[in-house]
Amino acid sequence: MSVVTELSPVGDDVHLGELGEHAILEHILRPRYGGVRGFGDDCAVLDAEEGLLGELVATTDSCPTPLVTSLGETDPYHAGWLLATINLSDLAAAGATPLGLVVNYTLPKTTTAGEFRRLLDGVDDCAKTHGTKVVGGDLRDGPVRQLTATAIGRCVPGGRLGRAGAAAGDRLLLVGSPGYLWAYALLVEEQARLPEAIVAGIRERAFRPMAQVAAGKALAAAGLARAAMDVSDGLFPTVRTLCGANGLGARIRTDIHLDNAPAEVCAQAGLGRFELAQAWGDWTLVVAVRPEDVELARKVLTEEGVAAQEIGILAPREEGISLDDGEKTEPWNGIAQERFSPSSWHGGDLPKLITEVLGRRAS
Repeated sequence: MSVVTELSPVGDDVHLGELGEHAILEHILRPRYGGVRGFGDDCAVLDAEEGLLGELVATTDSCPTPLVTSLGETDPYHAGWLLATINLSDLAAAGATPLGLVVNYTLPKTTTAGEFRRLLDGVDDCAKTHGTKVVGGDLRDGPVRQLTATAIGRCVPGGRLGRAGAAAGDRLLLVGSPGYLWAYALLVEEQARLPEAIVAGIRERAFRPMAQVAAGKALAAAGLARAAMDVSDGLFPTVRTLCGANGLGARIRTDIHLDNAPAEVCAQAGLGRFELAQAWGDWTLVVAVRPEDVELARKVLTEEGVAAQEIGILAPREEGISLDDGEKTEPWNGIAQERFSPSSWHGGDLPKLITEVLGRRAS
């Protein structure tokens, strides 16, 4: 397999699987669309000019096979909830208020009416929870289920967030509570045991993740966020992308806080908290704020009922991306769920997935 570097050209005969998502973006999409306003951000900008009501933004994403299917869950409700969450999370990273979802369902002819209704219930309930609704879509038959949605939102005037805009010295905040999805996976694999009521709470958070729409809107309205991105593929690719968009490096702390329940799962499974926190699936945000704004940003988020913690600092580019455990700093080449690569998510065997996503098998 050939290796494509930042400077090497990409010929027409190179397979996308030889590139990976990051190289596809840089070598194929950026030369073609790099001049489009908002290119590379979580949401596209629809307005030609920003009006008095702010900018319109849109995002579109397909829903992969949810991890919950590997955890024994067959109810289509959770795929519907995840489809909405994936798209609303991109609006959160733009600081946008959701205006509506347009959904597209390709379903096998063997899908029952009851299964379809449960899928719709999941989408509708998630949309309602975030103050929006389905406003249109398309339905067709096909050999396999394919779920796609487009979310449209509006940003406050001058308040649209993107991946660029940060500077060296800015602090990185992790917005939301990480660790619940893979904590439940470890519980299913019996690598930890907790009282039934606590397990039920972890399961609820894992199966119905919340996009941080309220948090993104609040930070944008207060002018506190300099750059933002949702954690859809893991913490490392999120930090790497933010650094690339701003021409910076970063130092990330490994002492990330977890809520008590997932922290106890870590302890029993023999994992460090960082190993769980760096995984994907909880739909958190990483936000860059000025050092003097950290406490105010956390206060604003607390008022929204959203947890936030400082996880690192943006540094000059030449410093690269590193991990700081309080005693030493070393380069970070973390785990990325990158499309068109061996780590691209397609579901699979749960024990193997735990090894791949968490970095090593829990003992």
